Amino acid sequence: MSELIIAACDGASKGNPGPAAWAWVVADATGAPERWEAGPLGRATNNIAELTALEQLLEATDPAVPMQVRMDSQYAMNAVTKWLPGWKRNGWKTSSGSPVANRELVIRIDELLAGRSVEFRYVPAHQENGDPLNAIADQAASDAAVQQQAAGTAHGAESLPVPAPREPSAARRTGPPKNRKPRSSGAAGAPTIKAKFAGRCPCGQSYAAGEKISKSERGWGHPACAATA
Repeated sequence: MSELIIAACDGASKGNPGPAAWAWVVADATGAPERWEAGPLGRATNNIAELTALEQLLEATDPAVPMQVRMDSQYAMNAVTKWLPGWKRNGWKTSSGSPVANRELVIRIDELLAGRSVEFRYVPAHQENGDPLNAIADQAASDAAVQQQAAGTAHGAESLPVPAPREPSAARRTGPPKNRKPRSSGAAGAPTIKAKFAGRCPCGQSYAAGEKISKSERGWGHPACAATA
């Protein structure tokens, strides 16, 4: 039995609220990824997606083995490490007397954490040299939010999601390339699909539900953008 589980979890919402999904990746004690999973949430907020990712990770791992969880959501981390004890004392009310948001998820996570040894570690998101496990979970959640389909090792995936490379802000486009017609395939010949929900292209511009999109190394978006990525 492993002496330590190293894992990362992340959530994504394309619109907040919008098409959302959760994802986690589990590594061995050396940090080498072993398995991952992602699942759709329909329309939800980013906070719900982040909390669900943690809940699903805790459900999928052995409670008897100590675990280190890497997250880029300060809200989700603070909710379960700082604010939760006070919420319980106050009858699941915040310090201002308002009902705790996403209470059912927080209660379930509290139950799953009982008796477990879990270290939470905050890792900044979307960094060029950021945490590799978080980057995988981030990409898996983003893909599942766009496609609204479950994915991962348990669903037959033989490879890990490949995180999109991070660009310097000055190099990012402000819109889709002009005078270019969308191709029938995206980057490296990737086929186009019809978006189930509205979303945002890596170029910064939105796309509508039903519009054709392609996947590039930077994520899902306009086929023309994917072709020139």
